[in-house]
Amino acid sequence: MLLLKQCSSAVLVAGNTSPVLYTSRLPYRVGSLPLSKTHSSQCLTMENLQKLPISSFEKRNPVLACSASAAPRSSHESSPISENDENKPVHGVSEITVGVLGGGQLGRMLCQAASQMAIKVVILDPSENCSASSLAYGHMVDSFDDSATVEEFAKRCGVLTVEIEHVDVETLEKLEKQGVDCQPKASTIRIIQDKYRQKVHFSQNGIPLPEFMEISDIEGAKKAGELFGYPLMIKSKRLAYDGRGNAVANSQDELSSALSALGGFSRGLYVEKWAPFVKELAVIVARGRDGSMVCYPVVETVHRDNICHIVKAPADVPWKINKLATDVAQKAVGSLEGAGVFAVELFLTGDGQILLNEVAPRPHNSGHQTIESCYTSQFEQHLRAVVGLPLGDPSMRTPASIMYNILGEDDGEAGFRLAHQRIARALCVPGASVHWYDKPEMRKQRKMGHITLVGRSMGVLEQRLQSILSEESHQVHETPRVGIIMGSDSDLPVMKDAAKILDMFGVTHEVRIVSAHRTPELMFSYANSAHSRGVQVIIAGAGGAAHLPGMVASLTPLPVIGVPVRATRLDGVDSLLSIVQMPRGVPVATVAINNATNAALLAVRMLGISDADLVSRMSQYQEDMKDENMVKGEKLETQGWESYLNQ
Repeated sequence: MLLLKQCSSAVLVAGNTSPVLYTSRLPYRVGSLPLSKTHSSQCLTMENLQKLPISSFEKRNPVLACSASAAPRSSHESSPISENDENKPVHGVSEITVGVLGGGQLGRMLCQAASQMAIKVVILDPSENCSASSLAYGHMVDSFDDSATVEEFAKRCGVLTVEIEHVDVETLEKLEKQGVDCQPKASTIRIIQDKYRQKVHFSQNGIPLPEFMEISDIEGAKKAGELFGYPLMIKSKRLAYDGRGNAVANSQDELSSALSALGGFSRGLYVEKWAPFVKELAVIVARGRDGSMVCYPVVETVHRDNICHIVKAPADVPWKINKLATDVAQKAVGSLEGAGVFAVELFLTGDGQILLNEVAPRPHNSGHQTIESCYTSQFEQHLRAVVGLPLGDPSMRTPASIMYNILGEDDGEAGFRLAHQRIARALCVPGASVHWYDKPEMRKQRKMGHITLVGRSMGVLEQRLQSILSEESHQVHETPRVGIIMGSDSDLPVMKDAAKILDMFGVTHEVRIVSAHRTPELMFSYANSAHSRGVQVIIAGAGGAAHLPGMVASLTPLPVIGVPVRATRLDGVDSLLSIVQMPRGVPVATVAINNATNAALLAVRMLGISDADLVSRMSQYQEDMKDENMVKGEKLETQGWESYLNQ
């Protein structure tokens, strides 16, 4: 029996199919009769159901004239609206109804992004209480593996996409032949579904990969071990994700147990040579219907028990590695077909190689932080891509971000309590955003939500994350934005003026003695760690040889402001000349001799580039100086210079 439900209204449909719940934001009509509480149920045949107006799934699919899509439209889509076409209504940025196979947390966040642009997203998922059900424009409760159901669902969508790749690809191929618009294409889903097929495809397209081979019996597994060495990664070809379908054999003696853990050779297995990676990286790549591509910043992913645990954005890797990872990701996605967001998982090896691990043809865990950290989230981007809108800006709008997965730590209510204790701590932390997926059941290692932290540096965010993860309540201390350093305490009478100015402007800072000559190791450590700890500007005071500012500038990417300190000889001119004569490529700003006040004011102006409050404070400071000067001028004019000097 097919059950259709809209709020309190329901239509009972006679038939032999399994129960299906259909929710929608618009009322269904039987003929001209709207369903209401007085007509809460009525028997219909499947034939009559198919004659019902499509309501929330109407095939009105024009998009705005600014659409970037140049791809031909399928036969059931309307052409883009033109300025002279007044017969086709446009109520949102796109009139295309997006059908999503799957209603998990990815579907939920797609629905959240869709609501911002009034794009209608409908889902097909077997669970009545799936994560996306409460936010979707419509929900058909049935299996996305059932061919007849997917075909019926597709009729009510302008474009069909996925939030999980484990769908019936044969049905998608059939639908495409009938003119249904599937994004990404069924050919891509077929490649991605089978990880061995995926490896073959990327290998044929020149993408760097760990070595791999198919195995069909224990002898083949032993041969692979002899060829690739141990540890040996053994994987299921299909249905392998979140740690499932992967097993590691550390020796030939462990082969049998690893193979058994995967269900044996009937599952379809292959092996990969162990990749000696030092970091796991990921790149979210978006491709529009017109073939245009944009890449999000490279991120580092940290896994626990083969499940994504933490994502750090941007990844702390050299620019060359960043560029190489982006190029590999873009080339991999370029070898596939269709529009949408693709997540490319990569290995960074100790010798600087980038190897592709796998690709997901949908939004991905490694891109969750984009909701808060990027101008366009991966979910909005996916919607833009599949309906044919211009791709959005993928760049970060915050210097750093961390995403932490909330995984079930226990089953049932105990697990819920632990998760909500963590959420409660997160809500007290600056820059933290909580995403709860509203799943009805808690299980160990199940993804229940995530927390995103944004801030000015990775060091700051890591400290804040630890405060969330710690069961002991403790205050998070704000890290210094400016480092004030000097070679000796004899410089302190001058450098204290910088600290006073920073206090006046409310800029956190630290004051340290760091000598280039007496404690070179400390200087090296300080300069190398300053950026990761959240320091944004360094003020370095130096007298005599004045090596400190230049040495620090050569070790850090942060701006360094040198303060020449007057010494016993040459009246500080030697310090000034030493600071300004840095070699090309090692810039150090400087101020007048003993003028640490100006050094601090310059630091405040630098920070003000991305801090509106500091710009406002600086404007007020300038206004106050003007007023102070005007008062002095009026007093001098009124009293005369002799009285003025004798006060």
